Amino acid sequence: MSIRHFLISCSFAATVFAADDPATDPTLNQTAIALDPFVVTSRLDQAREDLVPSLGATAFQIDKIQIDTEIPGANASFSGVLLQVPGVAQDSFGQVHVRGEHADLQYRINDVLLPEGLSGFGQELDSRFVQTMSILTGSLPAQYGYRTAGIVDIHTRNGASAEAGDMAIYGGSFNTLRVTAEETGSVDHIHSYLSVSDSTNDIGIENPTSSRDPLHDHSHQLKLFGYFTDVLDSSSRVSLMFSGSSASFQIPNNPGQQPNFSLAGVSNFASADLSDNQREENDYAILAYQRTGAVVSTQLSAFARYSSVHFIPSPAGDLIFDGVASDVDRGLVSEGFEGDVKWSATATHTVRVGMLVTAANASTRTTTAVFPADDTGGQTSTTPFDIVDSHRKLGWLYGVYVQDEWQPASGLTINYGARADLSQAYLTEGQLSPRVNLVYDLGTGTTVHAGYARYFTPPPLELVKPGDVAQFAGTTNASEIPISSPVRSERAHYFDAGLSRQFSPSFTATVDSYYKRATDQLDEGQFGQALIFSPFNYQRGQVFGVELATNYTAGGFSAFANLALSRATGQNIVSGEFQFSAAELAYIATHDVYLDHDQTVTASAGGSYRFGANVISLDLLYGSGLRRGFANTEHLPAYHPVNLSLEHKFKLAHRRELHLRLDVVNVFDEVYELRDGSGIGVGAPQFGQRRGVYGGVLLAF
Repeated sequence: MSIRHFLISCSFAATVFAADDPATDPTLNQTAIALDPFVVTSRLDQAREDLVPSLGATAFQIDKIQIDTEIPGANASFSGVLLQVPGVAQDSFGQVHVRGEHADLQYRINDVLLPEGLSGFGQELDSRFVQTMSILTGSLPAQYGYRTAGIVDIHTRNGASAEAGDMAIYGGSFNTLRVTAEETGSVDHIHSYLSVSDSTNDIGIENPTSSRDPLHDHSHQLKLFGYFTDVLDSSSRVSLMFSGSSASFQIPNNPGQQPNFSLAGVSNFASADLSDNQREENDYAILAYQRTGAVVSTQLSAFARYSSVHFIPSPAGDLIFDGVASDVDRGLVSEGFEGDVKWSATATHTVRVGMLVTAANASTRTTTAVFPADDTGGQTSTTPFDIVDSHRKLGWLYGVYVQDEWQPASGLTINYGARADLSQAYLTEGQLSPRVNLVYDLGTGTTVHAGYARYFTPPPLELVKPGDVAQFAGTTNASEIPISSPVRSERAHYFDAGLSRQFSPSFTATVDSYYKRATDQLDEGQFGQALIFSPFNYQRGQVFGVELATNYTAGGFSAFANLALSRATGQNIVSGEFQFSAAELAYIATHDVYLDHDQTVTASAGGSYRFGANVISLDLLYGSGLRRGFANTEHLPAYHPVNLSLEHKFKLAHRRELHLRLDVVNVFDEVYELRDGSGIGVGAPQFGQRRGVYGGVLLAF
């Protein structure tokens, strides 16, 4: 399905009513539309955010100014921006891990849930369209379910403030070239924002070797995002968001590998000549209606999404080196409806209720070429044959919540409630989850918070692999353990407590601690030839840690420093057993093992200084190393790349500006490894990017 066809085919309808009476509520006066559109939009934005506030969760804010001053500014990948948040660890393939969790992130755009898509290398979210962004972790209020390691709540740019736009070109090392354009504007009470980008480079995926330039690693990504709002009156509006992204990736080669199998008619094949590729597409559209009243406020939204990932093998080469060549084509169509209502019941009680329904239709078609093999896995023929496996699954998610924000005393807020969730997919599972958070403002700039949350996390439907293990018996793709128990939903108890202190108008610091104990702990790994992840369960798991974040701003100087300590473990694998060796399963059954994405110490720091029309920025990322070795018993060496940036702004006629920037990534050309190809669910080595020098020109008008 193309982006164009998807956007044309999406249609939504929502019937909305509100209890407020225009005769008694002056905020509903229809003549208020004559107000400044920026004032009206800001008021509606604040009211919309108040429908689903953080209420005791740990929140970190990032705005457009911060993104622009970081390295490489708005040209950074979205995951690169998240690495500036405490407790976010870097991984290969553009992944990030929040508080010792694999994935489990929920993304929201303008306070509306973005339905899940298939994970791949491409990142459909673009740093450029972010106006402000909140990252919520910890003990979350009852409105947040399913993906709870972190909530990434993005507020995009809009056209309410002024007509504006920009065009930019950015490029440099590794044949990087990115062209972008943005435009905002208003016509009467309709505001719009459009962003488009086209980028290519020769390091789309991490290099599997320590060499400077990877082999066969070209990527091309095209992205489009649009946001339109129609302000019906000073208290209501309709919004439409849509996005389309298309990407292609060459899978980088690791030269010098020795063949493991023989293929009839092929006498010699170099691993440097492999030609594996992956293609990805993600499209979505969201329609939302918001109405704000003095007593009752509502937002209703409907959404649809299509995503696909297609791994295309190098048939001869993959058979010779791996004994298997898999063509994997996965698709996902998701649709749903979300509603949130806030009722200001009394001066001290604010009640919020809401619901979410999603339907996801996942499809998989896999054609796997294999060789016949004996009981020991030894090849018995040089002539391969195909095994075809296709299936579809419709899954439903239902969730409802109710909570009360109670202010029993000055400075004290208690938010308590519960949500009920039901998942109907390969299994039918559900849970009632109580939540409670306490926030106490002690005055003098000090705030403490503590909370408890019960979490219910279904496995991602699109990644669950229910194929028949027996069909590969007697082939070079046979499993050592022919058992495949179903993947279950994770259930967890989560505790969080922290303190925030503003020592001066310039300096703030926060410290936060957390502890999670889970049954059927979910994790993911790359087990097949395709670079697509598969979920599995540990019978039990626990994650705990502490985070420290500091921020200083004075005049033209700003700086931040974050430090996080974390430990994530699990014991006894109880689903997807066929993906593991017998030795691994036996060891993990009796030992608490580190999860593959566990990193003991993660830190980030940076600063920028603005003088005149110039901004100079410096930042550092530190990781003590992800897990490696048999059953994750070891970890990789620490790394600490340093990045540098310089930007100059020229004022032009007619309020135009010309921005020039220079970025140096990994200034000291540090050679560091994110993965070494060993560990649970790790497919191949991946090294961090070597030194890169980039330049950009942006014309703002």
